Amino acid sequence: MQPELQPIRTGSSLPTQDYAVQQHRVLRNTYWLLALSLIPTVIGAAIGTNLDLGFMRASPMLSFFAILAIFYGLGFTLFMGLLLGPLFQRVLGFANGIQLVMLAFGGTAAVFAVMAGIATTTKRNLTGMANFLAVGGVVIMLAVVANVFFQNMTAYLVIVAGFVLFSSLVILWQVNNIVRGGETNYVSATLTLYVAIYNLFSSLLQLLGIFGGSRD
Repeated sequence: MQPELQPIRTGSSLPTQDYAVQQHRVLRNTYWLLALSLIPTVIGAAIGTNLDLGFMRASPMLSFFAILAIFYGLGFTLFMGLLLGPLFQRVLGFANGIQLVMLAFGGTAAVFAVMAGIATTTKRNLTGMANFLAVGGVVIMLAVVANVFFQNMTAYLVIVAGFVLFSSLVILWQVNNIVRGGETNYVSATLTLYVAIYNLFSSLLQLLGIFGGSRD
């Protein structure tokens, strides 16, 4: 009995269509989850702005357990919003504080839109940026730790500017990775984009507070 020969499909568009549908689904779910994740962050930031967190400097042990309780009790994104509280307090202490916050928000949205647009439309595969970003992340974190001891203002500004650039590139890489099919888990993709947006916004707000803050 001769084995039945199956015809070889050539030029079929079905696999390509399925692939495109999967990419669209991952990207759509990532954006939806990202938007939902930012809501608790905004709430946490609003709460943190009205809290006096001075006890954290006075009692490191108490603050450690407080952070654990908040982190596990209220959730990651709400906790991250609370951590923005001291920065908001400092910036809103300026006469133009609200304008600075809105500028930082608008700048973050603009950078995300530009990076996501480039990542979606470019024909280049940018997934190879992963190694470069990994090295860059390590360098920035080492610089942060080093500056804790040196307390150099120039180095601080360079680090904050580095976070702006690094976070922008992470957004570019992650969205392109989704579009290219290299990332199929929208939960991990959302986490990466969330952290990048968080760092981008906080860094822009710090720079605006330093260079644009007005006491008058």
